[in-house]
Amino acid sequence: MAECPTDLINELFLRLAATTLVKCRAVSKPCFSLIDSPEFISSHLRRRLKTGEHLMILLRGPRLLRTVELDSPENVSEIPHPLQAGGFTEVFGSFNGVIGLCNSPVDIAIFNPSTRKIHRLPIEPLDFPERHITREYVFYGLGYDSVSDDFKVVRMLQSKLKGGKENFGYPVEIKVFSLKKNSWKRVQLLFEVQIHFIYLYYHLLPRRGYGALASNHLHWILPRGPGIAFNTIIRFDLASDDLRVLSFPQELYAEDNVDVGVLDGCVCLMCYDEFSHVDVWVLKEYEDVKSWTKLFRVLKPESVESVDLMRPLIYSKDRSKILLEINNAKNLIWFDLESKKLTTVGIECDSSFTADILVSSLVLGCKGDLTEAQRRKEQMMPKSNKRDGFLSKGFKLKL
Repeated sequence: MAECPTDLINELFLRLAATTLVKCRAVSKPCFSLIDSPEFISSHLRRRLKTGEHLMILLRGPRLLRTVELDSPENVSEIPHPLQAGGFTEVFGSFNGVIGLCNSPVDIAIFNPSTRKIHRLPIEPLDFPERHITREYVFYGLGYDSVSDDFKVVRMLQSKLKGGKENFGYPVEIKVFSLKKNSWKRVQLLFEVQIHFIYLYYHLLPRRGYGALASNHLHWILPRGPGIAFNTIIRFDLASDDLRVLSFPQELYAEDNVDVGVLDGCVCLMCYDEFSHVDVWVLKEYEDVKSWTKLFRVLKPESVESVDLMRPLIYSKDRSKILLEINNAKNLIWFDLESKKLTTVGIECDSSFTADILVSSLVLGCKGDLTEAQRRKEQMMPKSNKRDGFLSKGFKLKL
């Protein structure tokens, strides 16, 4: 066994995927301490975001989670589902390697699929009787507040019954969870947002109920419909915990089929002509309505009957292509921005799966403790009278 300086080990570990680093924690106490340190976790994440290494596609089904390496789609891994309760588990967001999971409005967790670390949120009662709420009227958002360095979960629901004279329109409950405080708090609606809830507004397709995270805000689209003249984008400020309205081009106010998403850290709007094409608009400078730009149009591929939903997920490393999900994860396609050609990724899954991009990170920490890691190491390695590794003399690893 050759000695190796700690700075070299640190640099080596920064290049590894989080799933590999979880196993490396069992090599020695110094390895465990290094990999679990907040400084290393932050450095590892920064490198992933800068280089795009070890990016994965998260395939989410009603009862299954899978990851697929973006650069090697043939490498598929099953993720043991941590929140199974016999029903339909939703995945309502992904950021910095962490995803949001829920079985019901009171059974919610945040989970890192790479490290298998889960944090169950404390139960927060609902303001309305369950008989007054249906699945279509409960919405979630997973966000990271860069101002306070805190993960937050937003739960928003609307009653099916009118509130009467004392309550304006259909009653709405908005509560936000702070991971740092491990507690919930109620959010009061500002009048500019409250007026949008005169009608039963939230009858949306399930995926549109997940907040899109960009510029320290979560975004939802409130679509036009019977009695409702215009589309509206509402945004939740993760720093101030306020819900407001985001301006967008007037020409899109009356579009019949729109959705909101995120591309390259910017808010985007998708406008659907179901049997023809999808237009993608991007807000290049947040708060500047003039910076909305029609980025590209995707014509309906012959392989699908319609484009009910389409989302841009991520640019290729050379930024010449964009990965699109058309209707579901069965149709993951690279769109060439110059030639407009579409190339299928070739991932095997059925139409019940949807897709998201997942970063390989150690955020939330790792499952298990040093005692358990040491026990696994002793099971895997022959017993020795010598104790390997300590920080002052550097790590001892076979390179």
